[in-house]
Amino acid sequence: MTLPSLPLPSHKEMAAGRPGSGQQSVTGITAMDDSNSYWRVRGKMSTVCERGIPVKCGQAIRLTHINTGRNLHSHHFTSPLSGNQEVSAFGEDGEGDFMDDWIVLCSGPYWDQGSEVQFKHSSTHVLLSVTGEQYGRPIHGQREVHGMAYASQDSDWKAMEGIFVKPTEQLKMELPHTEL
Repeated sequence: MTLPSLPLPSHKEMAAGRPGSGQQSVTGITAMDDSNSYWRVRGKMSTVCERGIPVKCGQAIRLTHINTGRNLHSHHFTSPLSGNQEVSAFGEDGEGDFMDDWIVLCSGPYWDQGSEVQFKHSSTHVLLSVTGEQYGRPIHGQREVHGMAYASQDSDWKAMEGIFVKPTEQLKMELPHTEL
């Protein structure tokens, strides 16, 4: 599964007739080329994530949706379909609150392009997940993205496409050389 997408309907359209916070829903799709699936990696609240510096495993980040400027967010609301923890889109122009911070869980020292990672919510400790629960209207066929207390294949994510910035020259000198 690619990183989650945001549906086109506004949060008001989604809030009508469903439980939860009333914030904009975040959904997952299987298509890897959906332009609504692009997220920018940023530093956690009140920090800067410098361009060219790799994201460390265990580092707290924010994911800001390119098209809306809202942050991937979670809180103690129940998700509408699965009954897990709701994941929503929150804030304006990348500004939000501490509930937008996620910890990158990966196997090496850095989040490598093409490697599977998990995102653990820094405040509620759930893992960003997507399972088979699908919305009917108004976002037919899109899967509910939510937080789960345990790891499974549904909490493994991979950045499939986008703009990947190469590490800075200084960092390249610090990384071990492994070829002959």
